[in-house]
Amino acid sequence: MLPKNNNEKNLLIILFLNSIYPLSPSLKNYLLQHIKSCSFLKNQFICKAGEICNRLYFVKKGMVRGYFVSDAMELTTWVDTENEVFTSITGFFRNQPCQENIQSLEETHCDYLTYEDYKYCLNNFPEMRQINRILLEEYYILAEQRVYLARIPNARKRLAYYMENMKPHILERIPRKHLASYLAIRPETLSRLLKERN
Repeated sequence: MLPKNNNEKNLLIILFLNSIYPLSPSLKNYLLQHIKSCSFLKNQFICKAGEICNRLYFVKKGMVRGYFVSDAMELTTWVDTENEVFTSITGFFRNQPCQENIQSLEETHCDYLTYEDYKYCLNNFPEMRQINRILLEEYYILAEQRVYLARIPNARKRLAYYMENMKPHILERIPRKHLASYLAIRPETLSRLLKERN
């Protein structure tokens, strides 16, 4: 991964944050000076379990997933695409080793803010605290959806819930094996259910 300092490329995350809550000129200026850009190849690890993740990423283009390994099986826990923010929750907010792997599923281009810069923004710019609160609310809503999805006992109903409430727009992009893992469905069952929907 090669970080790039390019203020033009940082504009997208400024627009994203400003759409959540209006940014002051001083915060915009700080972010323009401190946000960095990076790119990942398809299937490249962004962070591995056991490492510390001290970056909060914003996806400009591409797709990433979080997963952990149990009994030699990869279990996908989340998938993010354009205009979404991701990090390791324990790694970033608690400065502890990540519990999961984070991997790009496509060539992926991101902007990121380090933990130190993020904390500086929270401590010095009131609007960043508002943005943080709104992003946390959004995260909890998504976490609630994932918990609900995991508790649905029927594979057909899990897929239906996903299609109605989550991210059906990435269906053609995400590798089937990762979507099947996310939905806790065998890949062949997922293929059959998707054919039934067409």
